[in-house]
Amino acid sequence: MSKRELVTSATRIVVKIGSSSLTRPDGGLDLNRIDSVASVIGALRMNGQAPVLVSSGAMAAGRGRLGLTSRPRELATAQACSAVGQGVLMARWTESFIAHRAEVGQVLLTAEDLMRREHYTNAARALERLVRLGVVPIINENDAVATEEMRFGDNDRLSALVAQLLHADVLVMLTDVDGLYDRPPSRPGAKRIGVVRSEQDLAGLDVTGRGSDLGTGGMASKIIAASAAASAGVGVVLTSADNLAAAVAGEEVGTWFEPTGRHAGNKRIWMAHAASPLGALVLDEGAVRAVTEQNRSLLAAGIAEVKGEFVAGDVVDLLSADGGVVARGIAAYGSGEVRELQGMRSADFAAGEAPRPVVHRDHLAILR
Repeated sequence: MSKRELVTSATRIVVKIGSSSLTRPDGGLDLNRIDSVASVIGALRMNGQAPVLVSSGAMAAGRGRLGLTSRPRELATAQACSAVGQGVLMARWTESFIAHRAEVGQVLLTAEDLMRREHYTNAARALERLVRLGVVPIINENDAVATEEMRFGDNDRLSALVAQLLHADVLVMLTDVDGLYDRPPSRPGAKRIGVVRSEQDLAGLDVTGRGSDLGTGGMASKIIAASAAASAGVGVVLTSADNLAAAVAGEEVGTWFEPTGRHAGNKRIWMAHAASPLGALVLDEGAVRAVTEQNRSLLAAGIAEVKGEFVAGDVVDLLSADGGVVARGIAAYGSGEVRELQGMRSADFAAGEAPRPVVHRDHLAILR
């Protein structure tokens, strides 16, 4: 499919909009922008598509209500801003969507919600039901309770995880520039990159710098999120909020990240992109090929080293000899047992005593 065909035929579209695109220069919410986004998303829903919105802006909205002139650095103050602002933000979204004949539902998530398998499954189930009921989910990180150690850090990563969790066809990431450039667009000679087909297209880019004072994510975080979504079979459009209508119409705006992988089951998506690995297994060359190319389980014979401490059922990284992560999976044994078994082949065991795979292929997510 061409980009236009994939976008216009998409059943599920996730739209992510950041704080800098939702706020005025004085820090208040831009009600015209909120209404224009609601208008486009409402039209998608009326067209029979299933849109989902990932919206930042709670902290910026709360900051204005509390009379703060800059982004708070203290976690407790930032949480207070988010608690105040989330209600303001949802009220504005609800009002605008009602005007465009769409019902909305608020979903607040923390990183821990998606790192823990049971929470991930519950989040997927809730979002799936909202979509099937014709509701537009409005998702944001639950900054009011998230800790520094357990935060997404920006909604770019959250939007990519949501797109994968819902098996979306397209993710539209809206920012304050009209696409990805080979250097900061303010510099002379900066060129917009129209299509990203592989990691090679991203080599040599200068995307240094952080996000605005109102947001947390810079262009680097958007590239990481877009690449993760594309690797899971989701096409990504990165462009400005002004281009939303054109983007969902499949027009040649912004930067298009072509899907480089295929949709996977939710368990594999969780392992690959949401779970927090608690250890690592270093594989020999033969085991790397068996796991990544031949779709085989990981046997003890192919393990060269065990790193960290974990128990059976924990997620672990599978590493090549050079330290690169080639896969991620659920360990069938704790780290102590794996150390006793590593390197042992079937011939080393008595008849009928060979252990089961250390990581079964049904519990593997290939990353390379």
